[in-house]
Amino acid sequence: MSVDTVSLTGWGRTAPTTAVRFRPRGNEEAAAVVRGRGPRGVIARGLGRSPGDAAQNAGGSVLDLSGLARIGGVDATAGVVRCDAGVSLERLLRVLLPLGWLPPVLPGTGRVTVGGAIASDLPGLDHRRAGSFTRHVSALELLTADGEVRTVLPGTTLFDATAGGLGLTGVVLGATLRLRRVTTGLMAVSTERAGDLDDLLARLTAGGDRLPYASAWVDLMARGRATGRGVLTRGEHATPDMRPAHAGRTRLSRRPGAAPGRSLLPGLPPLPGGLLGPAAALCNEVRYRGTPRARTGELRPVPAFFHASDALPDVRPLYGRGGLVRYRFTVGYGQEETLHRVVRRIAARRSPAVRAVLQRFGAADPGLLSFAAPGWSLELDLPAALPGLALFLDGVDEEVAAAGGRVCLAKDSRMRPETAAAMYPRLAEFRELRARLDPTGAFRSDLSRRLGL
Repeated sequence: MSVDTVSLTGWGRTAPTTAVRFRPRGNEEAAAVVRGRGPRGVIARGLGRSPGDAAQNAGGSVLDLSGLARIGGVDATAGVVRCDAGVSLERLLRVLLPLGWLPPVLPGTGRVTVGGAIASDLPGLDHRRAGSFTRHVSALELLTADGEVRTVLPGTTLFDATAGGLGLTGVVLGATLRLRRVTTGLMAVSTERAGDLDDLLARLTAGGDRLPYASAWVDLMARGRATGRGVLTRGEHATPDMRPAHAGRTRLSRRPGAAPGRSLLPGLPPLPGGLLGPAAALCNEVRYRGTPRARTGELRPVPAFFHASDALPDVRPLYGRGGLVRYRFTVGYGQEETLHRVVRRIAARRSPAVRAVLQRFGAADPGLLSFAAPGWSLELDLPAALPGLALFLDGVDEEVAAAGGRVCLAKDSRMRPETAAAMYPRLAEFRELRARLDPTGAFRSDLSRRLGL
C-alpha cells in the first residue's frame, strides 16, 4: 500500500485541503486504514469527479480506492455483475456492451467509480423510468467503523443510508449490479431547438417517456423573449432493424484527437474575467444557431451519446484559478415558476454559464440523502471567482428551499448547514444512524464538517 501526503480538491478545483492518502491493494489493507485512523477520521475517494469537497478530509486520511478495480464476474444470462468499488462506469460499459448489457444507470460522464455512483446515488438520463444508481444494486460490501466488512442488502436502513450517503456510513468496497439488456451498441437520437423556457418545458413534457433518455442544454445567457431557450436531446436504444446494413461493429473508443484531461487551450491562461462573459455568450449563440431546428433518427454509439463530454479536452482552466462551482438543484412539478425565476435571475446577472443541463426526474429514491425527487433538475457551472457568487447562490438556495426543492449534496461546495437541513427532511434520521453506528466519527469529510452531516 502506498502512502503520501497530498493537497486534494474536487473536480471543481475549489478549496484545496491536505490529507494523508492511502492507496490499498486489497480489502484487508483498506480495513487496516480504517482501524488505524487518526482523530480526523477517513473518507473514501474514487476518481475525484465530485465537484465539491465530498472526497476531501483536511488533516485526516483519504482512502483512494481507484486501485481496487476488479470486475469479478458477469452473468450474461441473468444480467448481473459483481465488481470492486474502484471500477469506473466507462470501463464497465466497455466490458459489458459487447456482451449485450449496460450498467443500470449512466450519468453524463463515465469517469465515475461504482463506489462513487453509490455514495452519490447518481441519477441518469432516464430517471423517470430507472431511478438512480443504487436502485439497481442487489448487494454491497461495506467496510464499517469497526473495521469489519458487511454485506448490506436493499430494504435495510443501513443500505438506505449508504445510498447517497456520501461515504459517511462506511467504505463501499464492492457491489453486485443488475444490468440492462441491449441488442445493439447504438442509440437512436432526436434533437430539437426550443425558443424559450416555456417551449423547452412543454417539449420535454409532451415527449413523455416514449424516448426514455432525455435532457436539454439551456442557454442561461439569453435574455428577453429568448430567456431559457435551449436544445432538447432524446434517445432510445436502437434495435437491429434500425442499424444501417453497411454498419460494421460499433467501436467503443473515444473520439480522435481528444485526450482526457488535456486543457482546451493548452499553453493559454484563463480568460480575464471581463472577457469570459462575452466569450460564453458567443459560444452559446453558436451552439444554439448551429443546432438543426429538428432532427430525428440519428444513430450514435452508446458511449458518444451518454459520455460525449469525456471525449472533449478539459475546460476547467477557462474558469480561472479559483475553479468552478457546479450548482445542481431540483424543484417539484407545479413549481415551474421557481425554475423560471432562477433562470431569469441567472440571465439577468449575465453569469458566464456555458454548461447548463435540464432534466426531468421521476419517483424519489429510497436513500435518506438521495438527491433526485419528482420534478425538474437544473445543473450549471459557474466560475468560483465571480464577484458576489456566494451571496447570489445563497439567494437561489432560499428560493429552491421555499419551493420544497433541494440542492445536490454530492456536487455542493458552498451551501450553508441550515439550508441543507431545510432541504433534506431525513437528515436527522441520517445523523442519528451515524451516531449509533459510528460514535467516534470514523468517517468524515470536509463536506460533512461544513454541513454538519
